Amino acid sequence: MKKVKMNLTAWMLFTVILLCGGCSFKGPTPDPTVSKAPEWVESAVIYEVNLRQYTPSGTINEFSQHLKELKDMGVNTLWFMPIHPISITNRSGKLGSYYSVDDYRDVNPEFGTREDFKELVNKAHKMGFHVILDWVANHTGWDNAWITEHPDWYTQKDGKIISPEGMGWPDVADLNYDNPDMRKEMIDSMKYWLTEFDVDGFRCDYAPGVPADFWYEARYELSKVKDIYMLEEDLAGQAKDNLEYAFDSNYAAKVYETLMAVGKDAKTADRIKLYIPSSENNTFPMYYLDNHDVNSYDRTIAEAFSPEVLPSMYSVIFTLPGVPLIYSGDEIAYDKSIAFMEKDTIDWNRTGRDYRDLIKALSELKSSHPALCSDNTGEGFEIIDTGNKNIFAYKRIAKGDEVICIFNLSKRQQEGVDLSSIFPDKGEVLFCGVSDSYGIGGELPGDTHTFEPWEFYIIGNK
Repeated sequence: MKKVKMNLTAWMLFTVILLCGGCSFKGPTPDPTVSKAPEWVESAVIYEVNLRQYTPSGTINEFSQHLKELKDMGVNTLWFMPIHPISITNRSGKLGSYYSVDDYRDVNPEFGTREDFKELVNKAHKMGFHVILDWVANHTGWDNAWITEHPDWYTQKDGKIISPEGMGWPDVADLNYDNPDMRKEMIDSMKYWLTEFDVDGFRCDYAPGVPADFWYEARYELSKVKDIYMLEEDLAGQAKDNLEYAFDSNYAAKVYETLMAVGKDAKTADRIKLYIPSSENNTFPMYYLDNHDVNSYDRTIAEAFSPEVLPSMYSVIFTLPGVPLIYSGDEIAYDKSIAFMEKDTIDWNRTGRDYRDLIKALSELKSSHPALCSDNTGEGFEIIDTGNKNIFAYKRIAKGDEVICIFNLSKRQQEGVDLSSIFPDKGEVLFCGVSDSYGIGGELPGDTHTFEPWEFYIIGNK
């Protein structure tokens, strides 16, 4: 991958932040070429592991038995929701939220031990997986030792530590990023998982709640240990500057919302292009049809996308420039909202549906075609206008490889679509489908083609 360089404005702003009196960054000015995603992210397919709900026991060791199944499905990157002990004081629900961290350097005994997790990471690495850990830097649980040992590490009001204001999270205490000692310990705790467990990166919860200069400092220090992937959760795009140096990817939240609206016939497919994130500095988005927040608090993947819609939507998020995400249960289009604070094991036989072969085929396409690399953005990506608002089409080119994707993202037949100007000279269908029937290969459509509802083609240039 190319090295990522901050634009001049952002770099000047960062320099000013570092020099200002209120900044606690004490190290040398970071090299702007440090922040880049590792090469393995080019073909990453991320699977978000809800450890508590994945198996009946909810343990690390029982989950470990399912690694081969995930590998066979084409997954190559595991994102573990927080695995730390959960505070009891002010706990929400019986078991509490993963995001109420009691100890940043330990493993929740509900899941197992540090040794269990270390063995899991070693096994995953040997099988070709990469592992990223969910990191909660904005707040801790109320039983965290920092509360009593370092109360000045927390935001206080009228002499009392408070929860993050306006968020509705009573089970956590807000951290004070004006404190340099707390910042150092937070970074050292992140380093601990790199040095002791060899994890490959972090998904950072509620990244906008933490000052940007902390993330710059953290990325700089962590990159001294190993080449890591950094994914930020910033649903509203509040912290875009974080992508200038600290993070490699952010959630493509607007694309998710638009895909859902298109699938429900509330928007036309041409609206999607308006929300595809920019790719400045070689960063790229993470696309998804589901995640733990969406599933538990908004809607299930089955509520968002009907069976006839889902194959084409999966194909979109695997072929747009960026990284695709699969959440636990998405492979069966799980139609139940998974409890967040209680034990609620996924019923893997509940839906009778199985999208593992679809995910596998799309994963293999992504890994075998340079044009579909996560970081192939900018000049390597071109939206194609067919003159039909319901047809979403685009071309991706890299290293002599060319892939064209054409989707009828509509519940209606689209007659007489002119494709004569967009086909490669020697094209072959790599993958195609219509409604909930799909597969590898197939016949090329003609220069003028009538698309059935939800019909799509992924075409390679020989």
